[in-house]
Amino acid sequence: MKDRIISGEKMSDDSFEKSIRPESIDEYVGQTEVKENLNIFITAAKMRNEPLDHVLLYGPPGLGKTTLAYIIANELGSNIKTTSGPAIEKSGDLAAVLSSLEEGDVLFIDEIHRIPRFIEEILYSAMEDFTLEIIVGSDSNSRSIHIDLPPFTLVGATTRAGDLTGPLRDRFGIINKLNYYSEDELQKIAIRTSKVMNVKISDEAARELARRSRGTPRITNRLFRRVRDFALVMGNGDIDLEITKLALDRLKVDSLGLDNTDYNLLKSIIEKFDGGPVGIEAVASSIGEEQTTIEDVYEPYLLQTGLLKRTNRGRIVTKKAYDHLGIPYKVSK
Repeated sequence: MKDRIISGEKMSDDSFEKSIRPESIDEYVGQTEVKENLNIFITAAKMRNEPLDHVLLYGPPGLGKTTLAYIIANELGSNIKTTSGPAIEKSGDLAAVLSSLEEGDVLFIDEIHRIPRFIEEILYSAMEDFTLEIIVGSDSNSRSIHIDLPPFTLVGATTRAGDLTGPLRDRFGIINKLNYYSEDELQKIAIRTSKVMNVKISDEAARELARRSRGTPRITNRLFRRVRDFALVMGNGDIDLEITKLALDRLKVDSLGLDNTDYNLLKSIIEKFDGGPVGIEAVASSIGEEQTTIEDVYEPYLLQTGLLKRTNRGRIVTKKAYDHLGIPYKVSK
């Protein structure tokens, strides 16, 4: 899958996110219920002088799971260590990370669902009892090493909560799902980003950015940077509604935030399968894409906006999608 500007997945040029990341719960826009509950749990943990319970954050990519992990550490007044599931390939990798922690630290593991199962089992005792049991050597020379760990808080993030095993999920005391953002919230994020980056943006332009951002802050910020380029080269540097529409149209991001990939997916189902229902395997084959990529990256927003339906018989393109694409509606079989 090539990089898509309207994908919530991280891209190589997203390193700027660190410079605009909010540092406190009060600065964080959106996810109101999650924020309010986390604030209570963090305050209570500090009052008891205990580590915060382990936190699991799940939801589509680009909604702020990493940002929340950093905010949790900041609010606790703790250091944060970061790693990811794919980076932990053997028990020694996990031991190295855990043994580097100090009391009260936050350990953030992104893509935690991708931790190998045999390593996940080692993680259980670390989460429950703050101990590490590792077997080194092999056969008759093997021995068990016991390491006491300082109390810490594990924050795990995943886009595939269903792939977590029951035993791992059960060891998280705080589990939060992050949802797509409203246009109002994304407009606030665009305006906040403009202030951080010292670029003027009108309310109407910020609204247009929000409308085409697929409910995802990462996309809002990514589009902001590209629109800023157009404003600098083709205008006076300020971002207004006219330059925003021009830039987003040139980037082929339409009024609903759809791009050519979304069009190809929807049109493939319409033209090759009469609008559905059709199985995900057939859809993947028809557009030359992996099934998991369609399920994790392409479909969530199309389902969220009601352009696509997932049924027991397969995927169905809705009348709303036909209307948006300008194609005469055909009732599904």
